Amino acid sequence: MNVFSEILQQWHVLGLSIGLCTFLVIGMFHPVCIKCEYHFGTKCWWWFLMLGLAMCAVAVAVDDIFLSTLSGVIAFSSFWTIKEVFEQRERVKKGWFPMNPRRKDDYLD
Repeated sequence: MNVFSEILQQWHVLGLSIGLCTFLVIGMFHPVCIKCEYHFGTKCWWWFLMLGLAMCAVAVAVDDIFLSTLSGVIAFSSFWTIKEVFEQRERVKKGWFPMNPRRKDDYLD
């Protein structure tokens, strides 16, 4: 086990640290999803797929519990963001979020 994880576990804050990092990762993915859909449309979904698969591989390969868990959280947040990118497009169509004027044709279904 990594020295950092040992210290967190010794102080009984490993779970809290993982929880905090999970909260921050999810919080970061929300604006990233909005910005990616605005600038690139739904074509960016595969970026999140690649990131998710890469982080799954990291989660399996890493020996440290903290880093492995954090990698898993990033992986599944990436997978969830694929769905959110397509839902963001629908929210833009409803007028809840601004439409990128350079991609106006993407919203005409």
